[in-house]
Amino acid sequence: MTITPRERAATYKELFAVAEFRTLFASFALLIAGDQVKALALSALVYARTGSPGLSAAAYMLGFLPYIVGGTFLLSLADRVRPRTLMIVGELVRAVTCLLLAFAGLSVWAMLALVLAGGLFSPVFMAARNALLPALLPGDAFVLGRSVLSVTAAGGQVAGLAAGGGVLAVTGPAGALAATAGLSAVAAVLLRLGLPDVPARGAGEDEGGGGARGRGPGAGGAGARTRGAGGGTVRETLRVNRALLADPRVRGLLLAQWLPVSFLTGAEAVLVPYLGGTAGVALAAASAGLAAGNLAVGRLASPSGRERLALPLAVLAGVPLLGFVLRPGLAATALLILLATMAGGSYALGLQRRFVAAVPEAVAGQAFGLAGAGVMTGQALAAALAGAVAEATAPHLAIALAGLAVIGCSLALRRRLSPGPA
Repeated sequence: MTITPRERAATYKELFAVAEFRTLFASFALLIAGDQVKALALSALVYARTGSPGLSAAAYMLGFLPYIVGGTFLLSLADRVRPRTLMIVGELVRAVTCLLLAFAGLSVWAMLALVLAGGLFSPVFMAARNALLPALLPGDAFVLGRSVLSVTAAGGQVAGLAAGGGVLAVTGPAGALAATAGLSAVAAVLLRLGLPDVPARGAGEDEGGGGARGRGPGAGGAGARTRGAGGGTVRETLRVNRALLADPRVRGLLLAQWLPVSFLTGAEAVLVPYLGGTAGVALAAASAGLAAGNLAVGRLASPSGRERLALPLAVLAGVPLLGFVLRPGLAATALLILLATMAGGSYALGLQRRFVAAVPEAVAGQAFGLAGAGVMTGQALAAALAGAVAEATAPHLAIALAGLAVIGCSLALRRRLSPGPA
């Protein structure tokens, strides 16, 4: 099929020719790697202080809870504060948190409380980054940019875990936390020098709604309810979240981004009890699948092709997991997880253009933040559910049931995952 100019797929050369995207990319890579090092170092520090595997694991997974709270009550800041300022503040908060954890001599419970408090604004900082992307990369370049950041997230997690293990071995937990603080400081400088200081989206709003124009056919309902916003951050966040979720088109696209990938993550959460000490091989295969799927779909498929692939890829993400009823060994497990994450990590690329078109421009930051917070929340809940099912049955059956859930919710959301009006 001949691709029209509107449908022409963007290229990596075009993407990295944009200086501001190079800055976002570099700072994001530092953020992902730093977060992995921080999580490892904090977990090791808690274990060294307490000798408790449970507290150590809780410290490693502590990053989920702030997204639930911050995504519910604080996201309106993403549209009320300049995005560059928010991202720089986020890096500085991370740096200060790491230095306090390393050198302030805090008790274990004080350390956990500090991580929770510092992480409450993480969804706001990430929302500012994601909402700036379509402004820097118009058209299909935005979707390819999202693909590149997803690949970076997968690679950064693996690299961060590997580097974190090395830094921990050489410097100990305090040194690793100090190194993470240094990465955040470098990222803050990059953002300050490499990004324009564009105004906040809500800066020009008035009661007439001039600053809150919706985009696309689905924007009118939510847009009309998000104009002339005022009031405190919490009240505003709750109000706009309700307005976004009340719009059928936006709500459907959010659910399509949340549910299939959450159940896929739930399956991954059971790999450790299923495989024991060799689970790292399967988890590495999951990261490789995520990267490979995003590279293939992001670069090789046309814009309209990605949208047509969203539904079949979402369904296919659950199919390999059904093979766990046969209790596969390590090699087969790695292959099945690789195939599942190739599909499950890339189907949402086909939803990005429609999501940008559906949300009102003046609350785009909060909309992107809500999407990200919902994914994090869904993954945490699905992981807990899969763990409970594994306790009641067996780990291999929990993974297979997660595959059924991926397929079931994808088919239930087939109208939202298919091109055309949602």
